Amino acid sequence: MCSEWSRRDVLRGLTAVSTAALIPVKREFAFGPPDIPIEVQLTAVSQHTLRVGLLELGDETPIPLNGSLVKETWGDSVRATRQQSDGEISVGDFRIKLSWNPVSITISDPKNKMIQQFDWDPDTNSLTFLTGTTPLLGLGEGGPQFDRRGSIDTMRSGQGGYKLATHGGRVPIPWIISTSGWAIFFHQPFGTFDFTTAKSKFVPENREVALPLDLFLVNSTDPATILGEYAKLTGFAEMPPLWSFGYQQSHRTLASREEVIAEAKLFREKKLPCDTMIYLGTGFCPSGWNTENGAFDWNSKVFPDPKEIIDELHEEHFRAVVHVVILSDTLKGTVHDSCELSQFDESEASCYWDAHRKDFALGIDGWWPDEGDPLDIASRLTRNRMYWEGPQIDRPNERPYALHRNGYAGMQRYGSFLWSGDVYSTWETLKTHVPIALNTALSGIPYWGTDIGGFVPTPEFTAELYVRWFQFGAFCPLFRCHGRTWKLRLPWGWNTGDPGPIEISSYKGAAIPDSNQLHDTRVEPICRKYLELRYRMLPYLYSAVRECATTGMPIMRALWLHFPDDLRSVECQDQYMWGKSLLVAPVLEKGATTRRVYLPPGTWCDFWTGDRVEGGREINRAVDLETLPLYVRAGSILPLGPVKQFVDENVDAPLAVSIYPGANAAFLLYEDDGRSFNYRKGDWMGIAMSWNDAHKKLDLSLASGSRMLAPLRRVIEIELAGVRKVVHFEGRPVSVSFATGVVLHQT
Repeated sequence: MCSEWSRRDVLRGLTAVSTAALIPVKREFAFGPPDIPIEVQLTAVSQHTLRVGLLELGDETPIPLNGSLVKETWGDSVRATRQQSDGEISVGDFRIKLSWNPVSITISDPKNKMIQQFDWDPDTNSLTFLTGTTPLLGLGEGGPQFDRRGSIDTMRSGQGGYKLATHGGRVPIPWIISTSGWAIFFHQPFGTFDFTTAKSKFVPENREVALPLDLFLVNSTDPATILGEYAKLTGFAEMPPLWSFGYQQSHRTLASREEVIAEAKLFREKKLPCDTMIYLGTGFCPSGWNTENGAFDWNSKVFPDPKEIIDELHEEHFRAVVHVVILSDTLKGTVHDSCELSQFDESEASCYWDAHRKDFALGIDGWWPDEGDPLDIASRLTRNRMYWEGPQIDRPNERPYALHRNGYAGMQRYGSFLWSGDVYSTWETLKTHVPIALNTALSGIPYWGTDIGGFVPTPEFTAELYVRWFQFGAFCPLFRCHGRTWKLRLPWGWNTGDPGPIEISSYKGAAIPDSNQLHDTRVEPICRKYLELRYRMLPYLYSAVRECATTGMPIMRALWLHFPDDLRSVECQDQYMWGKSLLVAPVLEKGATTRRVYLPPGTWCDFWTGDRVEGGREINRAVDLETLPLYVRAGSILPLGPVKQFVDENVDAPLAVSIYPGANAAFLLYEDDGRSFNYRKGDWMGIAMSWNDAHKKLDLSLASGSRMLAPLRRVIEIELAGVRKVVHFEGRPVSVSFATGVVLHQT
């Protein structure tokens, strides 16, 4: 046994695809008959994660890089070759049994409980592994839902990937989670999964070049640990600007400058909260913001004076986002590479980003990069990275915003938002998108949403469907309306009689809603209710965003993440946790007057009525059109801000903190300026809240590493069971007792 350097390594997650570093090999073991030219490399990435590499013996070709991983090395490795029969190796906290004819790798935990078994077939270059008997989740956006067992997934990317009308675009990510306590990230190569039998099968996309095979096995019964390990491999999410979590209104064919400004002003006149105006490009509609598809020149018929219009939008406290496409099928390099104007190449990120900069200088706040289906994995991540790093060239201390339709594992490192593509306006689509949201979040993509109402209107597109979709959208990280007949995507659009420009002739099954649907007075006030609720919940939501960026836990959470020992929760696919405290049960059936809601074990409180309900069972919740069932876990602290018309509005009202008793609780209320990267330097405020249920006492203190932000004195109204107490928090610890009625200031 000797210490040496092997020839493989982890990818450079932030660089191009042409080089690979080396894994330091700690030990070498020899097993197996000499006629099988295979070696196995094993690396204990952490206590919970084992890297498994299957390589041709003597092949010095480096593992190709695609940008998904974040580290160059993962520690010392053990290399096993074949010169004896079977053998066993201990690598970190893992026990590995190797056999070579056929090639089989059995992995167990320190107590010799088997975690997984990999069998490689040299004739087909396929790898089999145990499916298990519990749900398999993850695997990116789209595809068969919710439990992946029983499906065959070709992992085809883009809007042609799988049932676009109902399931949306496909962003396949080879990260599969078993709710029994293991997960696998197939780093290389890419390929097809077959989950139809007791042993799942992975078949490389190119069967002629199946090796090297490189994967990461995670072992833990704690769901948070599994997601944390994945984040350590592919990166933690960056924090987008706060305004991106406000409401975003998208537009299609525009009539004039006057229409653009009048529509923005009407939001303010009607007091309908909104932060962002998004404008589609010409070519995707007859009259968009630019002159043609892919152009960066403004359409003078609608934007004759773009800087002045953007300035007017800013004066009304709106952000301006525009739609862009890349016409090249590849994208490489970084925005920091040199770009010679005489040799402009749109496939170079540096050149392509330069085309954005003159419009960015006019005041554009964000980008909507559409299409990209032909892009390979590395090109998709290059584009994600470009829209994160490019804006920082000119605004180095401003968090960028980009809404993508394509990406891959690691896109979260670039603060990328994702939406599900050109789906149809049907009840089935709405119902399907709940599990799609959960699998997307479990795949490391936290900032996700849909075209509220569906992109292509159908005979099912009614005021009722729009309202139910709007309610669901209010509890997605991306809260955005978009679609054809775009004026019906406005909160007041269903009471004007005008659906907007008719742009449906190219879509089979598309239809304009009946005229009797276009004078519904109920829609606007319901939209206002959920817009105001979204803005009130921003303190809670932004704190969940911070938690996501530091732990890997998503914002939209499958019930399994919090109730892994409850089978009904593990299998539940039509409701979810919003952060750690709030259960959301979207209404997904036409004409519903009740909603069957499963409440996991414990006590729950109806958000709307305050009624306490014992969980561990399914209940019937009565609903009318304006009701989306929401339940708060007993033992929760829920902060709510005042109603705002935009996230930066200065409203002179206290923060409201509601205590839901029944168990001890803790919450970290996070705040920063919402715009810059100064939080990385400690310029953030965290108020640590701790509830002692037995003593009915709430403790507040300044979180370690944070500081008070202006105003330096915060008024907080704390409520428990209808009793309210006001606290003035100035950074010193404060205790509020509901047992004695006393507010104690501590030093």
